[in-house]
Amino acid sequence: MALTKKRVEDLETLRAFTHPLRMRLLATLRFDGPATASDLGRRLGESSGATSYHLRQLARFGFIVEDDEQPSRRERRWKAAHELTSWEPTDFVDDPAARSVLRILARERIHFLVEQLRRWYEGRQHWSRAWVAAAQDSDMVIRMRPADLDRMGREIWDVITRHANAQRASDDPEAEKVVLFLHAMPARDVVA
Repeated sequence: MALTKKRVEDLETLRAFTHPLRMRLLATLRFDGPATASDLGRRLGESSGATSYHLRQLARFGFIVEDDEQPSRRERRWKAAHELTSWEPTDFVDDPAARSVLRILARERIHFLVEQLRRWYEGRQHWSRAWVAAAQDSDMVIRMRPADLDRMGREIWDVITRHANAQRASDDPEAEKVVLFLHAMPARDVVA
């Protein structure tokens, strides 16, 4: 079974997604599971009013839905509607307004990536030797054509999906959530 995916195809939805707090809210719901606006406000250091507003915006554009189980009638609990959000930059690069939104999105994603790496590097001594050994941290440069890179990307996603499906229903106490980053892009030079 494929990972569930929300595909962003229009500028209005891309704008709705590309708000820093909304991206953090969606990431938290995906990582920690369903939560109320108050729960998320406490976790993220935001007011419940702000989180409530941005959760409604995420729901409006189909990124989140109300959880099937509600703890009370007074406050809604939300959950992520999909496991992934995707978009094709080529759908937006011809529009100057969309390019601006893509720049903001890139800045937020870079911040997220750097923060996750920083936390790992600073805290890996608190993980078991098995987790430190299993963690992957590498980079390489290889020559490819666009079609080769596209094919390799699809093959990598097939492997990721297979492993995600194998662990979906797992209650293995040794299993942990793992953050995966995949970046593959052409480069004319490497800045060291």
